[in-house]
Amino acid sequence: MGEPTLSWNLVSDARELLSYQFMVNALEAGTIVAVMAGVVGWFMVLRRQSFAGHTVAVMAFPGASGAALAGLPSALGYYLACGLAALAIGRSTRGGDRAFSGESAAIGVVQVAGLAAGFLFLSLYSGVLEQLESLLFGTFVGIDTSQVLTLAIVATIVLAALAIVGRPLLLASLDPEIARARGIPVGLLDVVFLLILGLAVAATSQITGALLVFALLVAPPAAAQALTPRPGLGLVLSVAFGLLVIWLGLGISYFSIYPLGFFVTSLAFALYLLAHLIARGATRFAMRRRPSPLAGTG
Repeated sequence: MGEPTLSWNLVSDARELLSYQFMVNALEAGTIVAVMAGVVGWFMVLRRQSFAGHTVAVMAFPGASGAALAGLPSALGYYLACGLAALAIGRSTRGGDRAFSGESAAIGVVQVAGLAAGFLFLSLYSGVLEQLESLLFGTFVGIDTSQVLTLAIVATIVLAALAIVGRPLLLASLDPEIARARGIPVGLLDVVFLLILGLAVAATSQITGALLVFALLVAPPAAAQALTPRPGLGLVLSVAFGLLVIWLGLGISYFSIYPLGFFVTSLAFALYLLAHLIARGATRFAMRRRPSPLAGTG
């Protein structure tokens, strides 16, 4: 069998792609990741916690390398590192004002310490060095059925948790003062959401890598929020954009010599730019259609 080549017959190309179990597993895992990242990322972007999300994602790297150094399962390292990072960041939000500069400083310190620890673990255990690319950018094509099942279970837990806290979390994200006045524990919700984010990142990073997960958490939700302020429609668009990026990225990378991470991040970035261009164009069009306040006078 030669190298797969993309033809003008997209139906035939899709059949070829789906004839391999590893690609079916990759598409199933990618679909789960897109849905989970789309929903969690929508709340993350709304709450202006992208920096925190990036730090939690980065912590998957020292978690995996540290687990390998200690002879523990890498999955345990992912969950422990992301969970501890979420708790550490959560302590900086207990005051309730996420705009306070001290929070950014605390998050930055956590991120720098995590990266330093990760590279230290790599240098101490040379066997991980060969897996550096997969730790950072993932191994979609190496996914087996058990990993897909585990990912589906974690995604169900994450989405169920968000469904439970979704309404108070939305209010606390939009107006913390009103939420406190209504008796909503804003500080506790901050920590709960970061733990949900850490769980989602830990599960997703094992598939996408520590860096690629952040592109899926930020770009599709940010594009959706640029197009609509409505929560329901925004969540739907966020998930749809994530699915589009993952499916196209996997499909193109199968017929290409270039890595999946390049296509996923490029598509996500292009989608983000397109959404903002559409939103800006719609705003200008609405302003031109708006009647002048001086019209009809004189």
